[in-house]
Amino acid sequence: MKLTIINGPNLNLLGRREPGIYGTSTFTDFLDDLRRRNPDIEISYFQSNSEGALVDRLQQDGFDPEITGIVLNPGAYSHYSIAIADAIAAIPAPVVEVHISNIFAREEFRHHSVVSPVAKGCIAGLGLEGYALAINYLRSL
Repeated sequence: MKLTIINGPNLNLLGRREPGIYGTSTFTDFLDDLRRRNPDIEISYFQSNSEGALVDRLQQDGFDPEITGIVLNPGAYSHYSIAIADAIAAIPAPVVEVHISNIFAREEFRHHSVVSPVAKGCIAGLGLEGYALAINYLRSL
């Protein structure tokens, strides 16, 4: 089984950015842990602050017959990127949207996601463990 985790803008700053909201672990450390916990899954990882690069990667991996699912944290693009939503709608690979923080307990503009309607599901507010839950779900498909 092959999965891809795609992280959007500012998620390269995990461990340093607003630790009260996002915690103190880097994503690299967490990714190493995810791979240890799921030795039977090949997990690739991509992060970009650029909307176009995220769309390109969704298209690349979403049409790759070896990729069985994508875990996507689009960050702030969740709230307005029709391009990312369109890319998800176009690809056959299932996508699970993940948010580290509870977007519904934050500012009003974060309460709406244009990505959620085209994603297979959405996990929010469970910290980095949301990625593990998304992987478990994709494993079950």
